[in-house]
Amino acid sequence: MADRPVAPVPTAPAGLSRRAQWFIETAGIRVRRHDLRLHHDAWIEHGVPAAEIERATAFQDRWGGLALPPSAFYEGGPRILDADCPEETPGGGWSFPAGDCRASMAYSFEIGPDGAFGINAHRWTPLHASADGWVESLALAAHARRLAATVTRVTREDVDTLDLRAFDPVPEVEGATDSWWRGKDSLIAVYRGEAVGLDAPQCLEAHIYEGLGEWSPHGG
Repeated sequence: MADRPVAPVPTAPAGLSRRAQWFIETAGIRVRRHDLRLHHDAWIEHGVPAAEIERATAFQDRWGGLALPPSAFYEGGPRILDADCPEETPGGGWSFPAGDCRASMAYSFEIGPDGAFGINAHRWTPLHASADGWVESLALAAHARRLAATVTRVTREDVDTLDLRAFDPVPEVEGATDSWWRGKDSLIAVYRGEAVGLDAPQCLEAHIYEGLGEWSPHGG
């Protein structure tokens, strides 16, 4: 068996917002993805539980080989979404890589024991509750950049002074450490992952997109 080829123009997985589907199918590229089933027996021999191999394989079937435009933070995020051998985590449970970084970095992108998408640096830090949430956040950022009349970058302790009482969380991004908030004609992305994962409060950052027009919960 060889690695399974896929169409270069990707079809979005089921269960995503219309915005994320459009983003994947217009801005994404599929490359040849590794078939993790080829490594099943070898990984079992090295003590990797079958359930963890199945979890990584399910991720690979859904997301493997998908290259998306870079994120606005985290040095662009994974270059290509791509799983590999699961490893036992110091805190218990198993995680596996979510894709290689675009540049040399102090952390890696992983799928954690509970399925969250996050970074592993000094500690495991979940950014979104799933890889779906990460992709939804990329799609929302692209949507906001395209339509916003103004974009304001807020950093460090000023992020904690943002008044979000008039905003609602955006549920589809499944925010964990990171989050998105919507107002009448604005969006706010709050990136706390590096500040938490690297014990680096200077990395705290938020992006405020204003002048978006009427909010559409599913986008396009």
